Amino acid sequence: MRTLYHIPLSPGCRTVRLVLAEKKLETVLAGEASWPDSDVFLALNPAGSVPVLVEEDGAPVVEQGPIVEYLEEAYPLPALLPGGPRARAEIRRLVAWFDGKFSTEVTSPILMERVDKRALRLGPPDMDAIRVALERLNGHLDYIGRLCEQRNWLAGDELSLADLAASAHLSCLDYLGDVPWRLHEGAKGWYVRLKSRPSFRPLLSDRLPGMPPPRHYADLDF
Repeated sequence: MRTLYHIPLSPGCRTVRLVLAEKKLETVLAGEASWPDSDVFLALNPAGSVPVLVEEDGAPVVEQGPIVEYLEEAYPLPALLPGGPRARAEIRRLVAWFDGKFSTEVTSPILMERVDKRALRLGPPDMDAIRVALERLNGHLDYIGRLCEQRNWLAGDELSLADLAASAHLSCLDYLGDVPWRLHEGAKGWYVRLKSRPSFRPLLSDRLPGMPPPRHYADLDF
């Protein structure tokens, strides 16, 4: 049995979990409380960060990008980087968009202010930083809506890593109740399809101690 060391409200960890689930690879999830001691963990990943995937033979694969590429090569079906070179380039462009631009402008500042500061006891959240991030979120949701008007999924006709990466970020924000779905029906329709997939169910059962999600978080009809 392979093991994934993860943090529940981390977009990178959630992307890897979705890939594992879409490929139907049985995996034990290890949270912070069940990680090995620091020396053992640093032997798995000298950077000390997650996600870290330990395969059934004990070999570690570390960081979101390398893990996803490894899983796609080692377990090619179902393909999450489908199509020819141009199709795969578009998938990778959108993954870079969400893990780069979207993360910098929206996910990272909101998680820092709402979750990390609370966990580290760094004082109250900076509401101005949250306000700016939420304003930028609207632009990204508009972009998702435009893509969905032109395509079946974000990158083309087939579900791909682009959809999983984007939904991983949005699921974190949705846990915090920060996504204005009623203003973005196109993005909401796309997200409902992702949320309804069996691979998404474990994410919907995640809970942070002392910070429950809004009622609609696990509701498929929201």
